[in-house]
Amino acid sequence: MGKNQHSKAPMHLTASEWAVEWGGKKTAKGTGERRLPFDCCALGFTPFEHPMAAPDGAVFDLLNIVPYIKKFKTHPLTGEPLAAKDLVRLHFHKNADGKYHCPVLFKPFNDWTHIVALRTTGNVFSYEAISTLCLKP
Repeated sequence: MGKNQHSKAPMHLTASEWAVEWGGKKTAKGTGERRLPFDCCALGFTPFEHPMAAPDGAVFDLLNIVPYIKKFKTHPLTGEPLAAKDLVRLHFHKNADGKYHCPVLFKPFNDWTHIVALRTTGNVFSYEAISTLCLKP
């Protein structure tokens, strides 16, 4: 940056000068939060054996959520009141390889799949199957 009248340096900071000499934009370090895999209990952080869904869509293992509800009578993630009758048993389907998949499209689920569960039956599908077959444009 120029200080004298006849200096040829510009009278403003360039982006690289700002970043290097004056601190500039700091790189985000992250919050440390990570998304759970779709087949993990939100309470025990382990893969579920008997999946149950809360009304807000959080998935828990039956062996983890029932003792928690009996003791605290609240939703573990939101703190709102929760009863065992509010939970819905989820019915996931597995393929020959033992991986969860959509029973309509037979596409295996992964951590980026939009998964939908029906509250009335507890059956689990991919959103692609529901939007293709059930939703009207």
